[in-house]
Amino acid sequence: MENDKKAGHQAAILDQFTRQAVPFSQQPAHSQEAFLDLLLQMSGVGSADTVLDVACGPGLVACAFAVRAQHVTGIDLTPAMIARAKQIQQERKLTNLTWQVGDVLPLPYPDASFSLVITRYSFHHFLDPRAVFAEMVRVCARGEGRVLVADVAVLPRKRQAFDRVEKRRDPSHTRHLTPDELLRMAASLNLRDLRTRFLKSERNLKAHLQASFPNPGEREKIRRIFREDIGKDDLGVEAHWRDGEIYFAYPVMVLVGRKAEG
Repeated sequence: MENDKKAGHQAAILDQFTRQAVPFSQQPAHSQEAFLDLLLQMSGVGSADTVLDVACGPGLVACAFAVRAQHVTGIDLTPAMIARAKQIQQERKLTNLTWQVGDVLPLPYPDASFSLVITRYSFHHFLDPRAVFAEMVRVCARGEGRVLVADVAVLPRKRQAFDRVEKRRDPSHTRHLTPDELLRMAASLNLRDLRTRFLKSERNLKAHLQASFPNPGEREKIRRIFREDIGKDDLGVEAHWRDGEIYFAYPVMVLVGRKAEG
């Protein structure tokens, strides 16, 4: 039964992100320079670092880190995402990247293989995010090795409503974690010197839906949910009108910690 659940979920991910590979990489919010700079700064990435980007998607984050790191490896389940990542690498004339199509649970690397392990916008697609987090810590070097996670993190009282609408938009969505859940996971996995930052990633709903692939008939239901949420904010994303369009903002948490020696 558990294997059937995993296989079904992976099929949903492959379906969604094969179709999203190009539109995902073209969304301005995903390549926003200020956000990428924040990830670079918080991670402390430098020229001696070997980096692993888990569930790397089209390689936008991996390529940003490759500008500063010694080498970056990106792994993703979806071949179309890796193909797109290779295109972006070539466009940016970067040579210090390696790409791998593969599952992230478990990660196909030995213990302590990387000095920095990162992921962005992935945990809400995992059936068992803590297990993936544990794998990220396992392949990270002890002592000065760092692990960075950036994902949408919703307040507990808002999560159920927002998860419902996200599942309509993207059938591969599982659930968003809360900030406290992410912090507890990090502490339980022996990460130290934890640091966090919170930011809002604003989206135009129309453009966001155009880059998504919900099931037939769901787009209008999603638009209605957002319209009805304006002024109430039951979703926790501050939906509002601007110039006749609906905008909203994902609440994003960035967490980084150092892997303890012991």
